[in-house]
Amino acid sequence: MEFPGRGVKARRPLHKRHGAPPGASRACLDSAVFSWHLAFMQLDIKICGLKTADTLTAALDGGATHVGFIFFAKSPRNLAPQEAGRLRQAAKGRALAVAVTVDADDAFLDAIVAKMAPDMIQLHGGETPARVAEVKARYGLPVMKAFPVSEAADLAQVAAFRGVADRFLFDAKPPKDAVLPGGNGVSFDWRLLARLDPGINYMLSGGLDAANVGDALRLTNPPGIDVSSGVESAPGVKDKALIADFLDAVRIARKSAAA
Repeated sequence: MEFPGRGVKARRPLHKRHGAPPGASRACLDSAVFSWHLAFMQLDIKICGLKTADTLTAALDGGATHVGFIFFAKSPRNLAPQEAGRLRQAAKGRALAVAVTVDADDAFLDAIVAKMAPDMIQLHGGETPARVAEVKARYGLPVMKAFPVSEAADLAQVAAFRGVADRFLFDAKPPKDAVLPGGNGVSFDWRLLARLDPGINYMLSGGLDAANVGDALRLTNPPGIDVSSGVESAPGVKDKALIADFLDAVRIARKSAAA
């Protein structure tokens, strides 16, 4: 099997293909949204690197359970803590807001937590188990620790973080010339995750898009998935139609698996 499939052409947005007809009542729309959310039960879906209100709305309306805001200056998805705080208001009661950081110091984390009020902190750098424990104790928030993966040996590092991090995220190891630890649009052999202890709570990330997420779900049956570049029309530019297509592909794959 080949990993991953990039260059996916955008199809019509989900709401134009499966949405309610013009003039539908508010009750009908509410019912449709409720049914849509039921389709995603038992799978966490994180749309990461959001920067605008319209793409955040697309993620929330499509059934995302987590929305991620990135605080890393080198990333095209970088966002100021105050702006993330404004956007995350729309997610309250609908999805968990995740602050994504890379080897951030206490002063920067203080600003993020104060201005954004995240539900979870994602540590996507070279943080040690001791640093994860410090962050958890300092803010009283759950922490998700990300790991770069390219071979089976990379999964061994998880052992030192068990009982410390609340969740793990497995992302593809970045190319040698990459400046970003994630969001590079590349994936790893998902079959490696079959070696994991079934009790490990994780999200699968790296190179996911509408074309290959069905394969990823069938191969790994992960507790959660995370997408960023796979729903962008350009680096750092989220696309509402691609978000809808991705969530649609997840729904179709899960429906097929349940049949």
